[in-house]
Amino acid sequence: MPESTPVALITGSAHRLGARTAQMLHKRGWNLAIHYRSREDQALEVVEAMNRQRPNSATALQADLSKMSDTQRLGHEAMAQWGRLDALVNNASVFYPNPTPEATEDDWDSIMHTNLKAPFFLLQACLPSLRENTGSVVNLIDIYSDKPLANHPLYCVSKAGLAALTRSWAKDLAPEVRVNGVSPGAILWPEGDASVDSEYQSTILAKTPLNRTGTPDDIARTIVFLLEDAPFITGQIISVDGGRSLNM
Repeated sequence: MPESTPVALITGSAHRLGARTAQMLHKRGWNLAIHYRSREDQALEVVEAMNRQRPNSATALQADLSKMSDTQRLGHEAMAQWGRLDALVNNASVFYPNPTPEATEDDWDSIMHTNLKAPFFLLQACLPSLRENTGSVVNLIDIYSDKPLANHPLYCVSKAGLAALTRSWAKDLAPEVRVNGVSPGAILWPEGDASVDSEYQSTILAKTPLNRTGTPDDIARTIVFLLEDAPFITGQIISVDGGRSLNM
């Protein structure tokens, strides 16, 4: 028989926002399936810390979300670990500039597979357990899904598609499954993007009414709220951006 402790699968949760969300849910009594693609050491570190606090409360699952077989396997492994799945957080994402004149088919495939195709088919794989447990889904979107960022057309359209999926799923999967989204603003600056220099950062903060970056806790608390404390909320996308979307 499945145990009664709620279980969440969070993609891309070996570091940054995903890891902080996992840690916050774990402190509230959840079991966690920590997904990673290549950050095995970081994923195992997160899992080992959780299991020291509460034995057999976390596991690390590797999958390349650009591959359909890996995506489906991830969902099945997450459901099998404790015999249930109560929440899916689609956090993993690919972000880098790809101006239209230079963008390649490989760029398209890389971004669309991870940011849009994988969330769709991962939810499809997890759906039986989410329905059985009256589960919840949170998709990490982006404020740029609504007002695009220059020279990132593929990223922006992938997140706009995920926003549309969020609303579609909220209608199609109700009443058993709630589906919502969170759109971060300036929380953690992207890794490996040379265009996000100090001048760019200053420009973004100047357009943010709260005049500062947020923290990973701001995102994690919003996700936890949607999973635990919002039983009558579905189909909504919450911008956690310090007011940045007011001045796009």
